[in-house]
Amino acid sequence: MADAGLRLERVSHAFGGVRVVDDLTLTVAPGEIVCLLGPSGCGKTTTLRIAAGLETLQEGLVLIGGHVVARVGRELPPEARGVGMVFQDYALFPHLTVLENVAFGLSGKAADERRTIAFDLLLRVEMERFADTYPHTLSGGEQQRVALARALAPRPAVMLMDEPFSNLDVRLRDEVREDTLSVLREEGTATLMVTHDPDEAMRMADRIAVMRAGRIVQEGEPDELYRRPDNRFIAEFFSEVNVLDCVVSSGGEVETPAGRVPGRGLAGGTLVTVLARPEAVRINGRDEGPRAVVVEARSLGPFGLVELSLGAGRKHIKCRVPRGALPKAGAQVAIYLDPEQTFVFPRGQD
Repeated sequence: MADAGLRLERVSHAFGGVRVVDDLTLTVAPGEIVCLLGPSGCGKTTTLRIAAGLETLQEGLVLIGGHVVARVGRELPPEARGVGMVFQDYALFPHLTVLENVAFGLSGKAADERRTIAFDLLLRVEMERFADTYPHTLSGGEQQRVALARALAPRPAVMLMDEPFSNLDVRLRDEVREDTLSVLREEGTATLMVTHDPDEAMRMADRIAVMRAGRIVQEGEPDELYRRPDNRFIAEFFSEVNVLDCVVSSGGEVETPAGRVPGRGLAGGTLVTVLARPEAVRINGRDEGPRAVVVEARSLGPFGLVELSLGAGRKHIKCRVPRGALPKAGAQVAIYLDPEQTFVFPRGQD
C-alpha cells in the first residue's frame, strides 16, 4: 500500500446542463482522512461517486495509487479500482450472515482463508460474537461496524464513505465514529469521507475540503479552517455567529457595539461585516467596555448561553460563557470581543 492514495484532477460533472462539480482537484494521501464538507447539493456525493466509478467521468482524471483509473471515454469499473465503500444505508446483504457479508468481497481466496480474514476484521470492529447472525437482528451502529469490516476486507487502497454515521443517534454516533477512526488509522487507508456536519469533519479529518456550488472554496487542517475562514460562508458554516455591520475607521480598526477589533488590513471607510462567534463575546469582570443588558441566560451543561441586548433598538447577540454562575436577566454587564474568534470581511462578500 506504499503507493496508495487518491487524486482527482480538474474533475467536472453536469446533470441536465447544470454543473454540479466544477474543476475540482483534490488529493488524499496514504493513511490520510479527508472530509468533503458542505451543504446539501454542493456536489460532495457526486464527487465521491466519480472517484468510486459509480458515475461516468465527464471531465478530468481519477488516479488511485498513482495509476489513472478514469479518463474521459476510458475507465475501470468500481470493482477493479481497489476502493472500499461505506454508505449511510449500510447496504448489507440480508440473506447472508455477518461473517458471510464481510467475506463477500474476498473472491479468489480459499474458503478457510476468507473465513479467517473476515473473522479477524470482525474482531477489529468488536462484532465477532455476531458472526453467525443476520443483519436485520443488528442495531444501526452494529450494522455500520459490519459495513466497515466488509469494505476493509479486500485491503483497499482507498476508502470512500458517504455520510456513514448520519442514521445513528447522537451518543452512538460518537462511539462508532471513534472506533471507525481507530480502525482506519491502523489500516493506513487513504480515506475520503463526505459529510454535511462540520463537527463530524472536525472530529474525523486530518484535512477538510469545504465545497460550495461544485467547487472547493477552502482546504486545510480543521483548526486552520475554524480559526482562519477565508470568507463569511465558511465562518458561518462551522458555527453560529453574531453578525454586526460596521465601518473600518481611519486608524484601521472596527468599532462595533460589542467592542473594538482590528480591521484586518482593510482601508478606512470600508463597509464591513463583523462575525463574532458566541464564545468571542466576553463578559468583562473588570466592568470596562461597552455595556449590554442580559435578556436571557440558560445553562447548557458544560457552558451557559447568554442573550445580550446592545441597547434600545439595537440587535441582540449571543454570548457563550464557562459553566458556573450565570448573570440574571435584566443585569447590565460590560463586554468585549476576542479578536481571535472574530472575523472581518468586506460587506457583501460571501
